[in-house]
Amino acid sequence: MGEIEGTYRVLQTPGTRLGAQSPTGVSTLEPGQGLLAAMARNPTRAQEKHLQVRVKLLDGTVETFDIEPKCQGNLLLTQVWMRLNLVESDYFGLEFQNTPSCWIWLEPLKPIVRQVRRPKNTLLRLAVKFFPPDPGQLQEEYTRYLFALQLKRDLVEGQLTCSDTTAALLASHLLQSEIGDYDETLDREHLKVNEYLPDQALSLEKVLEFHRQHTGQTPAESDFQVLEIARKLDMYGVRFHVASDREGTEINLAVSHRGVLVFQGTTKINTFNWSKVRKLSFKRKRFLIKLHPEVHGPYQDTLEFLLGSRDGCKTFWKICVEYHTFFRLLDQPKPKAKAVLFSRGSSFRYSGRTQKQLVDYVKDSGIKKIPYERRHSKTRMSIRALTVDVPKQVTLSPREWSPSPLLSPVLSDAGRARMDNNDEPTHKRLPTDHTYFIAKEILTTERTYLKDLEVLTVWFRSAVVKEDAMPEDLRTLLFSSIDPVYELHRGFLRRLEQRLALWEGPPSGTPTHGGPLRIGDILLRNMQQLQEFSGCFQRHAEVLTALDKATRCSKKLEAVCKDFELQKVCYLPLSAFLLKPAQRLAHYRLLLTRLCSQLPPGHPDLPDCQDALIATTEVTSALKPSLVRLGNLQKLRELQRNLAGIEGLVVPGREFLREGCLCQLTTKGLQARMFFLFSDMLLYTSRGFPGTSRFQVRGLLPLHGMLVEESRQEWSVPHCFTIYTAQKTVLVAASSTRLEMEKWLGDLSSAIEAAKKGGPSPALPTSPACARTPRPTDEAATEQESEDDIQVAHGSLEGLGQHRANTTLHVCWFRNTSVSRAELSAAAENQLSGYLLRKFKNSSGWQKLWVVFTNFCLFFYKTHQDDYPLASLPLLGYSISRPEEVDSVHEERVFKLQFKSHVYYFRAESEYALERWMEVISGQAASLEGSPSG
Repeated sequence: MGEIEGTYRVLQTPGTRLGAQSPTGVSTLEPGQGLLAAMARNPTRAQEKHLQVRVKLLDGTVETFDIEPKCQGNLLLTQVWMRLNLVESDYFGLEFQNTPSCWIWLEPLKPIVRQVRRPKNTLLRLAVKFFPPDPGQLQEEYTRYLFALQLKRDLVEGQLTCSDTTAALLASHLLQSEIGDYDETLDREHLKVNEYLPDQALSLEKVLEFHRQHTGQTPAESDFQVLEIARKLDMYGVRFHVASDREGTEINLAVSHRGVLVFQGTTKINTFNWSKVRKLSFKRKRFLIKLHPEVHGPYQDTLEFLLGSRDGCKTFWKICVEYHTFFRLLDQPKPKAKAVLFSRGSSFRYSGRTQKQLVDYVKDSGIKKIPYERRHSKTRMSIRALTVDVPKQVTLSPREWSPSPLLSPVLSDAGRARMDNNDEPTHKRLPTDHTYFIAKEILTTERTYLKDLEVLTVWFRSAVVKEDAMPEDLRTLLFSSIDPVYELHRGFLRRLEQRLALWEGPPSGTPTHGGPLRIGDILLRNMQQLQEFSGCFQRHAEVLTALDKATRCSKKLEAVCKDFELQKVCYLPLSAFLLKPAQRLAHYRLLLTRLCSQLPPGHPDLPDCQDALIATTEVTSALKPSLVRLGNLQKLRELQRNLAGIEGLVVPGREFLREGCLCQLTTKGLQARMFFLFSDMLLYTSRGFPGTSRFQVRGLLPLHGMLVEESRQEWSVPHCFTIYTAQKTVLVAASSTRLEMEKWLGDLSSAIEAAKKGGPSPALPTSPACARTPRPTDEAATEQESEDDIQVAHGSLEGLGQHRANTTLHVCWFRNTSVSRAELSAAAENQLSGYLLRKFKNSSGWQKLWVVFTNFCLFFYKTHQDDYPLASLPLLGYSISRPEEVDSVHEERVFKLQFKSHVYYFRAESEYALERWMEVISGQAASLEGSPSG
């Protein structure tokens, strides 16, 4: 957007925003006289220096805050944020009424007494100030709870206008959040004394009917549903300012993240997007919008609206300034120089973080996210926030109450440590049978799976909405197929955690359960619900295809996707996260098969587990062809991005078969090349220019008419074979082992035979850059790995810059190995998560980490609650084994990973976990040997 009148102010420093004390000026006390003594001599004057201000919170409770009468608004705001322990505070503000029908926002940089006429008698209220377009942009569950309360207030006050059915649906989710599952008697009694809708009696039966359908939904899930429904309404976050146009027609003006809105009654008739607006200004009661000449179309280049008063006009202009700054600017603008003699226009400017700064702050500041546990009002026994008057050393019992359920939890250091180590089994009674450990594996992998879904539902959604980069139909298709699955698994994870807590029992004493350990009922319920979502899984192929097409057509969307993949939270290629739901189904099938095999005949849990396995098998069998196509499409898209000098790689009918590093015999000797085998051709490439992550295509060989044979010994090159085509003969060698050569020979022979028997091949891709682009040097990079820094496999991988260094393409290149389609498919179905202790070869101490194994790579986190990994270790080329005598590792349950001289030790919490880690790691890639390699 263009210019907005006035000069911008610099944002407050972090110290100021957190409530740092402002300078008090020159002391007027007598020499040697203390402040307390002066207050005792003149109590009336002391009282005048303190002002008690009442603030009504979003749940209806009232809190009192002590401030100095002449302090600025930001001091009161900071006190409110601190008492609520509110991290995403910039979405909120305090408002008050200067007239019975007009609400005004408290300005941070202006003294309170200059804004509020009678502060002692005025009730301010907490309210949402900025409504983001998508609740996925709100990163804290506690923030979403406050937004739900704001929407509840808007419903009651008649500001969130919608149909009777939608209003009843919103009220039913709010009711579920407040009192829990449907109980007709309780519902009717509650609705007699609590108002959710203006004419509640007329919609009572609809509310009850909808509430009956929400059984099992947690308060957090209900809040999310409220936000999802409300954000699609025209009146979401809208605050009317009565005005008239040039013809005198009465209209309503409002502002949103998109721009200035014009309503006729409650019907939106126009939107002036920020991108179309050149300047906003006001002159007395006239509000002016100046449009860019090329976009104003049938309108004049300056639109004029008349408001009821100058103060009302200025108030609306201020709100527009703040909305534009918060949603459109990346950071605060630099202040303009002050006029020496005269100033023109208002000096008001938004004071606070922009939305981008707020999102980055929450992501990157390292603030420990404290889970906000809120239960239904019938059984609310969760930890609440301490007020500022409570000493820090006081530790609350989990059953303590606070004055307001709105206050979020504050844990002591001891409590925070317990949260970080809540998977450490030393303080719990652990069952010893395999059934428990399989259930524990389902739980730990479910935590990782839910985090993977959040990459799409929260982080990617926020990125595309922020930049408005994705077409609306594609956005709807994508998130309508992911959001329901995400909500289902949130409830499933909660039930798993509750059941495992019962199994493990209290720190001492006997178990609390009354019979055999059971989990089949939970698994069966979840698998039956997943059957109902088969349509969502089927749409994932459509989503991936549409996303591929949209990124090729839109440079803006392509840039947003590339930038998102560079974020720490996107630890895999973006398209890989779209495959997770279908892959998780296959994972369930494997774990349920293992679980059923462990239960003896006659066990009460066996029928439910068997039924759950049958339900899962039905879904996975139906989805298997789609999953194969999805995996192939995802791989082709990844290669198209990473290969330079070729176009049209992603076409129907082309299948990926194998990729890996081979050495080609050239006039300069053996040179490292990356080879890619497809169902219709063989590509070979060399490493691109220094500082880039792409590989340059050097040759394309069609499979029709191709012959391959192992070469004779006179070449004096081990593991050597020759590829013959009508156009060219290529001599290559597998530099690692004979097994690697045999893999290539087997896959090449099978692909050539299939190409002979198959129908017409897809059109070969074009490579216009091959003849024009200068070829890079053929010197292969050497590996430089440090045990002190394993952010990537080694130094050469770390310098890739533009894309993730742990993709199989780059790891195969530096480890001189290869990966087939079958191995990729097996890796997708067999993953593992859990806490491990890690030790380097030459270190003595062990470090506890949350470890995720996926995509042939170990990802290390401090806890399972972290949003992104601290480091990663690609395992292609590594061997796995138990420590030997020479390793001098005397602890139990330890396995060793080794690549050349690089050695890492990992200690599991149980023998079962040790076996599973070794089984999963060694079973995913044939290049992971069972014994150490030199």
